[in-house]
Amino acid sequence: MDVYLLQLFNGLSISSILLLVALGLAITFGLMKVINMAHGELIMIGAYSTYLTQNLFNDYLPAQLFDWYFALAIPVSFGIAFVFGLVMEMSLIRFLYGRPLDSLLATWGVGLVLQQAARSIFGAPNVAVKSPAWLDGGLRIMDGTLLPYKRLFIIALVVVCLLAMYLYIYRSHEGRRMRAVMQNRDMAACLGVSTRRVDAMTFAIGSGIAGIAGCALTLMGPIGPSLGTYYIVDAFMVVVLGGVGKLAGTVLGATGIGMFNTLFEYWTNASLGKVLVFVCIVAFLQWKPMGLVAMRTRSLD
Repeated sequence: MDVYLLQLFNGLSISSILLLVALGLAITFGLMKVINMAHGELIMIGAYSTYLTQNLFNDYLPAQLFDWYFALAIPVSFGIAFVFGLVMEMSLIRFLYGRPLDSLLATWGVGLVLQQAARSIFGAPNVAVKSPAWLDGGLRIMDGTLLPYKRLFIIALVVVCLLAMYLYIYRSHEGRRMRAVMQNRDMAACLGVSTRRVDAMTFAIGSGIAGIAGCALTLMGPIGPSLGTYYIVDAFMVVVLGGVGKLAGTVLGATGIGMFNTLFEYWTNASLGKVLVFVCIVAFLQWKPMGLVAMRTRSLD
């Protein structure tokens, strides 16, 4: 029983990490139809923001306050990635709407620039972020089964981010304007909605969530300039499998990939498990090309 519970928790943990990484992409790609290949670098910016926050606490504040640096690092990572995303949208992305191949190439180039900038500033080797003491250890539920506090904290953070995004998209005036612009830009503009402002804020919020994902990934191990490249493919798979433009589909896609990945790795090994997951995704998309949760509109009917 303890082995099954541990595998179930591992699957849930992987699912939560994938969901947090893909949540920002679900906005920029799922809602805005922008192929943002620099999404991984925005995750990297959030991770390095956490690293800088740690160093500032370590150098300028009393030692007894160090354990609380992570609580500040989360909004700092969101804010810095938000600003980067806003500048990127205003200077580049807004000229590439409706041109997916051009946006793919342009954001891929931006990602290379950001990676090289990180190497020039922080160096090529990975750097370590020390987790706060209150995240050390784990919750023991039975003999031989220990649930790490770090993984539990990431799951709780994902739930909070998901709830916040749901309230913003479906229960706020700004979210209503965002959905209106994404569904029918011309009609929303005729009704007085500032589409330029909505585009900028939507892309910036998606970038900010990527920054939070980078902050959470510092709890998993060392970080480096190429941190985001390890997750960008998985993030796109989650969004495409779940259904483009649907928040519920992103949740289901991340959960399915995380659970099946853990199951296949338990039966085989890590490399073969990822291959089997990819094969299952390809086979499923052949059956349902629109993903798990398809967006129903008059144009699709």
